[in-house]
Amino acid sequence: MEKNKIIIKNAHMNNLKNVSLEIPKDKLVTFTGVSGSGKSSLLFDTIYTEAQRQLVETFSTFARTRMPKLSRPDVDDILNLSTPIVIDQKRLGKNLRSTVGTVTEVNTYLRLIFSRLAQPPIGPSFMYSFNHPEGMCPVCHGLGKEISVDMDLFLDKSKSLSEGAIMHPHYKPGSYLLKELIGLELFDNHKKLSDFEAEELNRLLYSETFEIENAKEKLSYKRNFEGLIRKLEKAIRTKADDEGDEEEKNAYSRFFVYRTCSGCNGTRLNEKALKSTIHGKNIAELCQMELNELLDFISRLTDQISETVLRKVKFLLEQLIEIGVSYLTLDRAVSTLSGGESQRVKMAKQLDCNLVDLLYILDEPSIGLHARDTQKLMEMLKKIKDKGNSVLIVEHDPDIILSSEWIIDVGPEAGSKGGCIVYNGEPDGLRQANSITAKYLFQNEKPVYKRKSFNQFYPVRNANVNNLKNLDVNIPKGVLTCITGVAGSGKSSLIHECFLAEYPESIVVDQNPVGKSSRATLATYIGVFDLIRKEYALHNQCDASLFSFNSKGACPKCNGSGSLSYELHFLDTVKTVCDECEGKRYHSDVLAYTYKGLNIADLLNTSVAEAKPLFHQPKIRKLLQVLQDTGLSYLKLGQTLSTLSGGELQRLKLASELHKEGNIYVMDEPTTGLHLSDIHQFYQIIKSLTDKDNTVIIIEHNLEIIRYADWIIDMGPEGGKNGGQILFKGRPEDLIKEEKSHTAVYLKEYL
Repeated sequence: MEKNKIIIKNAHMNNLKNVSLEIPKDKLVTFTGVSGSGKSSLLFDTIYTEAQRQLVETFSTFARTRMPKLSRPDVDDILNLSTPIVIDQKRLGKNLRSTVGTVTEVNTYLRLIFSRLAQPPIGPSFMYSFNHPEGMCPVCHGLGKEISVDMDLFLDKSKSLSEGAIMHPHYKPGSYLLKELIGLELFDNHKKLSDFEAEELNRLLYSETFEIENAKEKLSYKRNFEGLIRKLEKAIRTKADDEGDEEEKNAYSRFFVYRTCSGCNGTRLNEKALKSTIHGKNIAELCQMELNELLDFISRLTDQISETVLRKVKFLLEQLIEIGVSYLTLDRAVSTLSGGESQRVKMAKQLDCNLVDLLYILDEPSIGLHARDTQKLMEMLKKIKDKGNSVLIVEHDPDIILSSEWIIDVGPEAGSKGGCIVYNGEPDGLRQANSITAKYLFQNEKPVYKRKSFNQFYPVRNANVNNLKNLDVNIPKGVLTCITGVAGSGKSSLIHECFLAEYPESIVVDQNPVGKSSRATLATYIGVFDLIRKEYALHNQCDASLFSFNSKGACPKCNGSGSLSYELHFLDTVKTVCDECEGKRYHSDVLAYTYKGLNIADLLNTSVAEAKPLFHQPKIRKLLQVLQDTGLSYLKLGQTLSTLSGGELQRLKLASELHKEGNIYVMDEPTTGLHLSDIHQFYQIIKSLTDKDNTVIIIEHNLEIIRYADWIIDMGPEGGKNGGQILFKGRPEDLIKEEKSHTAVYLKEYL
């Protein structure tokens, strides 16, 4: 048996049709195919899950209880697997204490260098750490921001405590904490807060912890009380989630105001650490430099004792610059990085790993990369492979597909029409394959498109957010405008921060993840399920909530989830199909009601294309048509969001916005996860929007879409400090004459 191949026997996860194949090890292998064809099912749900499960099996029972529970994928056998490492687009976290410097460990080495070379010397390396009590600023505790409770949001002074004067959800009427506070009888619970004496209010909000004897209601025989605001501010400091993260602007953190710290001016460090310098620069100033500037600075340092540490810092910085994030700074919070940036930071870090014979699995590593940088990406992936590892990637970028050493094309189409191996071999052989990927990769005929003219604009004036250099720009109305330029050139700053601030009515389709709860389905997300349930109720003369598996209609045994989970203490949690409803989610009485011969569970099991002819209600037909237009006609209405691929989720998001009445659409790299064949279909959607005089603005690196633009605004010339300017505005065919533009070089080959 060949040890240099991963051998898969009969994989049938999701839509895979008993797939058996051999994948060469120690090579750069790309998985291609239309979105929804089964690439992720094969690579992530089968190969990665089994490799991870087998690795976890080698740990002790004690260790396994503290690890994620992994069930065996639907595959007969997989042989010759190695230890897997996934480098995906998941954000690196949203903790304010996490920065580019801390996650790449460059900060650790910098602190060591400072402890040896800085003047005046202040002691060991932790004295320079904003996450250590000895190094952090005493005012903000190393967060760089002072976080305080917004009194106007927190209190309604026209009410008493028992009427719910505290607006924070933890203290809502009936909550445990409010009952406890009232039970302590420390304050007059029926007096309006506006009538509280200053000292009384101060005690309620800011008092230090003190003990209470004889607390009533048997809350406990002895209680401590701490001022409410004091307690909350302490909690948020340890939790420290970044206020910039949308999901965190929830009931919890919207009560807080974030300001740059007055003590350290945002540097996070105390005075002692800031006064210790190398060549006149303190450690905070180095962390504020862009990575290429920092590399210049470090390269000028010489010290025999610190030689190995200096070499390590240089290596890490070189990798980050090499992969196209030279414009980042070490003090940049990781919560502000895009998915593509997070993935590249993780990748650069892996080059410092000395383990070999690993299985690296990457999900579209080219996301967010300008065509100029994809070549650098390939070089980095080859470095990882040359260390003696196997690299498997899912990718749609033509340059990366053709530069890989082996291609596995999954298809032929999506959903139930996919799940087969269309091609498995070296790139040269793909040309002869009967595959959609091959057709679009090697097509010679040029697409036909006509640029649309315009005479009105949306002006943006004095744009100076982040690296933008006081730009004045006019964005044309009623046409497709592409904002192009290398990563970090200021595209997102211009559109997300400046344009949207001026035109907040715009409909935004961005990269933020769709919620993936096990109960959210295609039909519920798009909003068509409510309408379908009403049709069923009308037809059967009964209550619409009967047709909801989250309400009255739910199977009593599994509560409408369709499966039962059994916790087996230290073994994996076992999920089995519910034996009462057989996975249909509904109570048997509900399944007696039908519409056009289908009960509600049957309907959820039909595809979008099959369901559309069943309904005559215009709104239902319109929503199902939008799903068809975005290329999702093969998906089932009841399919859960957690089973959809990245490209499918992106198009679902688009579909959920397309039926809204709006005349400005802003899209951030909407071709993420889209196959070449889907991009043409995606352009037809954009064209239908601009034909109705909607304005579409797309931030994009994909040349396939850029060539279709009616107008281009190209930014640069580089990223970070060396970007933030407009290099060109005009039609694509004129851009290729612009000498300073990196986009022009690659667009020329396309046009």
